[in-house]
Amino acid sequence: MTINTLSKYKACLIGGAIGDALGYTVEFMHERNIFNEYGENGITEYEIINGKAIISDDTQMTLFTANGLLLGAKDGSYIHSIYDCYKEWFITQNCGYETKSKCRDLLVSWLLDVPELWSRRAPGFTCINAISLGKMGSVRNPINDSKGCGGVIRVAPVGLFFKNTSIISQTDMLAAEASAITHGHELGYIPSAAFAHIINLISHSNISLRDAVNDSISHTEKLFKNAEHIRYFSKLMKKAVKLSEKKYSDLDAIHELGEGWVAEETLAIAVYCALKYENDFEKAIVTSVNHNGDSDSTGAVAGNIIGAYLGMDSIPQKFLDNLEISGVISEIAEDLYKYDLDEYQEEMKSKYKI
Repeated sequence: MTINTLSKYKACLIGGAIGDALGYTVEFMHERNIFNEYGENGITEYEIINGKAIISDDTQMTLFTANGLLLGAKDGSYIHSIYDCYKEWFITQNCGYETKSKCRDLLVSWLLDVPELWSRRAPGFTCINAISLGKMGSVRNPINDSKGCGGVIRVAPVGLFFKNTSIISQTDMLAAEASAITHGHELGYIPSAAFAHIINLISHSNISLRDAVNDSISHTEKLFKNAEHIRYFSKLMKKAVKLSEKKYSDLDAIHELGEGWVAEETLAIAVYCALKYENDFEKAIVTSVNHNGDSDSTGAVAGNIIGAYLGMDSIPQKFLDNLEISGVISEIAEDLYKYDLDEYQEEMKSKYKI
């Protein structure tokens, strides 16, 4: 069955938010406590707070990445526009929504008009600290030696944005650079290149998820052939693929891959879950969050992948109901899809100053 491309865009970002919201509830719980509290299958339903399933900083930063890409479309200044949007996300984590009017002329992202995005949702220390320094890190000029998962969880929009898969190396590298803004270790940004590669292929071509993952591994090996840690990264990713083909228990497999606090483990766990349950959105998401580690991050990345692969029709209604700012997330996904379509140019120019 052919899945509509717009459906893939929406499901990628909505799926990421679903995994984020489901995992956010149990992010700092030991798996023993998760299963004791929620039953033998772990958490499978949202914890509703004030009528909403709450997203974390993972989804917030993903949206600001998307806004940066759309702003950068006017002149190709993608990485600088992404950095500008990260600086504005930083404002939301340190100020209240009521302060927005005081600096309206300085702001570039329309997302700052969304009150919910001014909520502080356990932002990663590395992201906050790196942006507070007032200078942009890069692959060539790293700002620190962090390989935390705060870089990889936010770059799915890069894979969606560029529809031409023939320029996938540039797409991958942009994702790496977007992560290197705050995460300077090779393993802080190399997984982002592989992640964007997977999203790009499954969103814009008729390729199996397994083939997309394998292609991301081989392509990343070439793109970062001189990197000190590329062999380790490739080995971990190949291990995730092999584990998905075996009859291991999910927890045993995830334990072999790590806990997801660092970027390469986040991606490996997400890839394992998406491959193991490539035709079952709910099972992939539930598996990705019920473990000892960084549940919202592994859930977000798994949701991005399985959502982009299966499309909106694969998502159970219970996960669409009550999801915080789902309308904003869908709107950003639509904008990523239509920004280069002639019939939408005036709308895009007005909204994103293109």
